[in-house]
Amino acid sequence: MPSRKKSSMFGCAFGSCVGSFVVICVALATPHWASSQERFSRPNGSVTVSLGYGLFRGTCEQFVDAGLQVSQTTFQVADALTGTTSRGLNVATIAMLVLALLCSLLSSGFTCTNTVSNPYQTFLGPLGVYTWNSSWVLTLLAMILFPVNVQGSSLSRELAHGCSSSLQTHLSSQHSYGYSYWILLLVIILNIASFLVIYFYDHATYSRKKEQERPIENAPKDVILF
Repeated sequence: MPSRKKSSMFGCAFGSCVGSFVVICVALATPHWASSQERFSRPNGSVTVSLGYGLFRGTCEQFVDAGLQVSQTTFQVADALTGTTSRGLNVATIAMLVLALLCSLLSSGFTCTNTVSNPYQTFLGPLGVYTWNSSWVLTLLAMILFPVNVQGSSLSRELAHGCSSSLQTHLSSQHSYGYSYWILLLVIILNIASFLVIYFYDHATYSRKKEQERPIENAPKDVILF
């Protein structure tokens, strides 16, 4: 049976891994990654397209200068994207999060096993355990790729053109990021916490083994037999 210390440490790591798994699922499922106000000119004045979207779907509505509001419509992000760069960055962001989801799931399995098993169970040694707990790196990459797509590839502007065919010259943009994006910071925190728990346990185990394997020259002379 594992010691109480080992069970408690890996129990905390397991909770962190499960928490990160749930948060990534929420981030993928909710369409509140970004909201944008895109202002365009049109033949009879100007129009502002208000967008709110995630990685898969979003909503848009139009406001003309006179204050008239066009009814809100729902769109699929993949269908609205026509540019190769914006489409590729969106797919890359999704892929990073799916890989992070898989790593969190595998890490949950390893930490759960080590909570109730003895000795320390690994796959490909401690390096394998650290690898499965590195989903925070993938999550961080996703958090970098999404703003690059929004700011650098004009993702919102492209989605706005998909909502209306009468838009002409682009005048201005305003962007803000929603909770679906910012909760990914919690994934990074939880994964780093799980990583540190496993590191300190592995380091303590290694130090204890080294103390038990003292060189023979450090042993008392009266117990050395020839």
